Amino acid sequence: MSHTYTQIQELLQERADYQVRLNLFPYDGSPEIKERDGKKYLYVRKRVDSKLTSTYVGLYTDELYQLLLRNAREARELRKHIRSINKQLAQLGHSDAELSARVLLNLDFARSNLKSNIYDQAVLEGVATTFPQTEEIIENGKVSGVSASDVQKILNLKHAWEFILDKDVISYPSDYSILCHIARLVNEGFYQDGGRIRGVPVTIGGTSYIPPLPIENVVKEEIDRILRSERSNDVKAIGLCLYCMKAQIFNDGNKRAAVIFANHFMISQGDGMIMIPEKDVPEFKRLLVSYYEDRDTGEITDFMKMRCIRSF
Repeated sequence: MSHTYTQIQELLQERADYQVRLNLFPYDGSPEIKERDGKKYLYVRKRVDSKLTSTYVGLYTDELYQLLLRNAREARELRKHIRSINKQLAQLGHSDAELSARVLLNLDFARSNLKSNIYDQAVLEGVATTFPQTEEIIENGKVSGVSASDVQKILNLKHAWEFILDKDVISYPSDYSILCHIARLVNEGFYQDGGRIRGVPVTIGGTSYIPPLPIENVVKEEIDRILRSERSNDVKAIGLCLYCMKAQIFNDGNKRAAVIFANHFMISQGDGMIMIPEKDVPEFKRLLVSYYEDRDTGEITDFMKMRCIRSF
């Protein structure tokens, strides 16, 4: 039973990864060339609900045409992988869970606030982009005047959010494996395996606190303890967020992973979102240092309940 559960878990995460990559293609369909008044134009053709549609892309260039061909080829491969995974899941007896209307509404709420959420997280990480720059990076993958490292961090946040907003992933329990996968996504391009538990000592700037080396079983037990507690869901989410930040489970990206992991739990319960607003980042960081150094007596939880929970 445990082996089957692990297989299903891995397949669901793999399918969500493929689906996110598929969603990132700006144009989905087979390219076609149309001529009009001696000029060539590019379109993509796609069948939707048994109806063939054609979407305009732009003036024909060899470069754009080859890009559309490559995208179409990659999209076919991704769909092939997804179909294969669906067959494997069916053989293992898995059927996709039906999400409640409240959770579906929460997913829509999160998607509609995705850009502002990513911007607030970027501010928390010290990424020096304006909101318009962040929006441009999310939409087009690049922007002038911003370092490649900051662009990568923002794109990684986008990919991690896309991952948890997948219906299969949001129906899955908020556990250690989900946290590790989120960490792998936010650390992509910086660490070869950014979702692996930390095995080296680290220090945190601005505090005397030195986090001990994390132990996988202890991390799993603490996450489970928080989720099984008799507290409200928003306080559980705050607990998950703060624990993951303080434990420094991964080599980097712990605050980013912690916030998105806490949101996986909040959204899966249909209870809104948790996010540190840009204007409250300095106060949050001050309280976080006190929390790290065991000088906190509940102030940071009260602060986050009041300032960081977004309801709908």
